[in-house]
Amino acid sequence: MQTPVTFESDGLKLSGVLHRPDGMAAGEKRPAFMVLHGFGTSKNGGTPIVISEMLEEWGYIALRFDYRGCGDSEGEHGRILCMDQVADTSNALTWLEQQDGVDPARIGAIGHSFGAAVAVYTGGVDKRVAAVISSCGWGDGVRKFKGQHATPEAWAKFSGMLEEAPKYQERTGKSLMVSRWDIVPIPEHLRGNMAADAILEFPAETPQSMMDFVADNVVGDIAPRPLLLFHAANDSVTPTEQSLEMFKRAGQPTDLLLVSDVDHFPFSVGNTRVRDGVKAWLDRYFPATPA
Repeated sequence: MQTPVTFESDGLKLSGVLHRPDGMAAGEKRPAFMVLHGFGTSKNGGTPIVISEMLEEWGYIALRFDYRGCGDSEGEHGRILCMDQVADTSNALTWLEQQDGVDPARIGAIGHSFGAAVAVYTGGVDKRVAAVISSCGWGDGVRKFKGQHATPEAWAKFSGMLEEAPKYQERTGKSLMVSRWDIVPIPEHLRGNMAADAILEFPAETPQSMMDFVADNVVGDIAPRPLLLFHAANDSVTPTEQSLEMFKRAGQPTDLLLVSDVDHFPFSVGNTRVRDGVKAWLDRYFPATPA
C-alpha cells in the first residue's frame, strides 16, 4: 500500500510516499527505512521506487521523499546543500517514528549515490538511525570530484568554476548557475535511469557543498549499528574506491559488496545479485520480523 504524505523539515513541507506491507496486524510494529534519492532527482525516480517496493515486499515500511528544493517539496528549487539534506533525513526519521505500525527503535536509511553519502553521514551523526545501506555512494567530496573529472583539463575546468563562483556573485548579486553534467558527468546511455523531473541546473553553492562534505569522517561512528556498502565494481559515475575507503574507516559490523556486470544504477537492471545480496544482509542484521 502506497500513501502520499507530507512532513515538515526546518519549516518547509516535504513531499513523500509511505509504503506499507500487506497483512500487518493491528498493533503490530515493523522496522522501517527512509529511502534517499540521488543528486537533484526525486522520490519518483526509478531507483527510489524500486527500492521502496522491494522493501515493502520484504515486510518493511518504507518512506521515499523529496529533499527540500527537489521534486514536490518546498524550498528553493535546485539549491541543494548537503547538510540541509542531512537535516531533512533526521526530520524524516522524527516523523516516521510517530507513524502507526513503525517500530521507532528500528528505522534505517538506504540511499543511492548522493543519497548514499547522506545516509552514511546521517547515520554517523544521528544515533537513532538503526541501520545504513549505501548504494554506489561516496565519502569524500574532493576525492570524488577528482575521480569524476579525472584529466587535468577537466579538473581545471571544474575547479576554475568553483573559484569563479564567489567573484560572479559579488559582481552580479546572483549565484553562478552550473549544468548538472558539469558537476557530475554521467554517460549518456545511463541518463535514462534518472527521474523525469531531475534538476538540470544548480547554483555553484551546490557543488561547493558537495566538495566540503566528508562522510568518511563519521562513517566509523555508525558502529555498532550495521552498515552495508555496495557498489558497482566498475562504476562509471561515482568512483568505486569511495566505498572501499569508507569500508576501511568503518567499524563493525560492516559488509562491503562489489558487483560486476552492473554500472551506477544497479537496481535499474535485470541483474538480481544486488537484490539478493541486500536481502541476505537484511535477514542477518536487520530482519523484518515484527516487534
